[in-house]
Amino acid sequence: MLQSRALVIALILLLSTTLPEVQSKSIFEKDRRDLLAIPEAIASYFYEAVNKVYPKVSQFLLDTVQSPSVIAARQRIAKEAAKVSIMFEQLIEKIKNLWYTRILGY
Repeated sequence: MLQSRALVIALILLLSTTLPEVQSKSIFEKDRRDLLAIPEAIASYFYEAVNKVYPKVSQFLLDTVQSPSVIAARQRIAKEAAKVSIMFEQLIEKIKNLWYTRILGY
């Protein structure tokens, strides 16, 4: 039972932190700071599916996600994702500037 709990916790953390964004946005759009929106939506759907079948397990998942250690980890990941997002936006601006000045010659 303990191994299955650890597996469920690992799965939730994996889904809520590491899945790439799968929306069809252009990389040049400015509203790219929602890096955790898709993994959180997937985790929410996963929770709802588990809740329909196993309410006790879903309560355990909810308690686990609301624990202080998981909240601290999610805040840290959100902070780092925001930094990465800002760095990515700066890189895109530099690439666009390079493209327009060096390659196209404007």
